Amino acid sequence: MRYVDFVDLRYRPKETDVVCTFYVEPEGISIEEAAGGVAAESSIGTWTELTTTKPYVEELAAHVFIIEGNNVRIAYPVELFEKGNMPNLLSSVSGNVFGLRALRNLRLNEIKLPNDLVRSFKGPRYGVEGIRRLLKVYDRPLVGTIIKPKLGLKTSDHARVAYEAWIGGCDIVKDDENLSSQGFNPFEERLMATLESRDKAEAETGEKKVYMVNVTAETRVMLKRAEFVVKHGGEYVMVDILTCGFAALQTLRDQEFDLVIHAHRAGHAAVTKNSKHGVSMQTIARIARILGVDQLHVGTVVGKMFETKEEVAENCRALREKVEHLKPVLPVASGGLHPGSVPALISFFGKDFVIQAGGGIHGHPDGTVAGAKAMRQSVDATLQSMSLSEYAETHRELESALETWKQSD
Repeated sequence: MRYVDFVDLRYRPKETDVVCTFYVEPEGISIEEAAGGVAAESSIGTWTELTTTKPYVEELAAHVFIIEGNNVRIAYPVELFEKGNMPNLLSSVSGNVFGLRALRNLRLNEIKLPNDLVRSFKGPRYGVEGIRRLLKVYDRPLVGTIIKPKLGLKTSDHARVAYEAWIGGCDIVKDDENLSSQGFNPFEERLMATLESRDKAEAETGEKKVYMVNVTAETRVMLKRAEFVVKHGGEYVMVDILTCGFAALQTLRDQEFDLVIHAHRAGHAAVTKNSKHGVSMQTIARIARILGVDQLHVGTVVGKMFETKEEVAENCRALREKVEHLKPVLPVASGGLHPGSVPALISFFGKDFVIQAGGGIHGHPDGTVAGAKAMRQSVDATLQSMSLSEYAETHRELESALETWKQSD
């Protein structure tokens, strides 16, 4: 079969098809031939005629059924894929096709799996409702922080900063993506010391507090770390899902640990930032949800991350839309946030998300406790429909934060 034989604009996808949307930019060939090349090379075809093809094989061909400019939609028969095997699926639809010489650029913008394939994965254990039940917070965004500096603090100082964030008003404290089990802050010691700080903060504030310890490592080590978290009373783990790999993430979820999985997307911009080439973040979000994460970083709209408002909205939609048995996943906004960012964040995300601020809490001139208080004050003011400047008149921590980051409302 030639590449163009994989183009059939009269084809209507079946409910059982995997449907992908690509941006396709040809190099010296027509868009039809380029689109057909993607369909061929990601299903049953190749660059030349074959003597080994049988009629029954042709029934498994992918079909290009829409070409609109450079935007192409391709339907894949579900029989091409093994159930419960995400690496197999992604090796097909986002594998060798990216290296085709005939393509200047290729981007996988969206993927939708049929219900039967979705059901072969566990999906989130907790999701939004389960997280809210755990934290006993139902009517506002969750407030979290990342320990800063992200690397270098000794275990005792790490646990102290966590304690200060919690008593100031944070619900969540988490490791940053590159803190693992370095000699200056070993995993087991850090977990136990920080959970002691959590227990102390809960007793003093009367609020539920959680610690997201980074368990990312070689898969067997990661599982042992997760077991250690359960054994010592932890309720959350954080995983760098792209650097550890989707198979490792699935293995972790399949253990049925009684743990919320917080997904960090470290490294995503290597494949998501170029709008013409790579894989979109919403595609990663869909895959992560299917595999079973409960929370996922999605971008901020404001702050230091590059994504547009439309892109972040697409990421959130992928986490919330109704799909089979999958529970909605809690979006996490993180990256360059501070108390002055809160009104814009709540306006965009609503209440069901995590405000995750590192420098915007620990960079407060009066310290971490004041920074956490300022963040909670900003949330309270916004939910009461008060301007931050007005609320700051009677809340000095917020006033100082607004002055530090030069934000009035």
